Amino acid sequence: MKKQNIFTGFLLIGIGCYFFLQQFQIPFFTDFYSWPTLLMIIGIVFLFHSYFSKEYKNLFPGTLLLGLGLHFFGLHHYGFWIDHWGVYPLIIGIAFLIRFQKTKTGLLPGLLLLGIALFAIYSVNKPGWFSWINETASLLESFWPLLLIAVGGYLVYRKK
Repeated sequence: MKKQNIFTGFLLIGIGCYFFLQQFQIPFFTDFYSWPTLLMIIGIVFLFHSYFSKEYKNLFPGTLLLGLGLHFFGLHHYGFWIDHWGVYPLIIGIAFLIRFQKTKTGLLPGLLLLGIALFAIYSVNKPGWFSWINETASLLESFWPLLLIAVGGYLVYRKK
């Protein structure tokens, strides 16, 4: 089996199962017929591809997409799910730490993001200087599509 076909194969299997289950309206899976489920499927495909092809660089995007999919699914379906900007650095920090297990890179950013996220989420009495972070996060939540466009444009037009 060729390594480049593994990703495509897993992606087709995952998306095919998603649409197959959606077509038959199986009662247990009706909550999963949404776009966060597609994010989770793509994240799981990245993780499977990483482990089967031993290309561990895909652990980061796989964990990131799976985490974001789980977060958005939880926000939509569970009333107890935390809706705080600190969840995003938490997901990114976990992605760095999972990638660190295999590649031995990204430990410091992972721990730093994990610490910031846990502090932001669980600290009751935050210092006064911390308010600018909440305001910036609120602004980013409003304009995150523009951030995606800017990062995409940078990746398209950057010189190698």
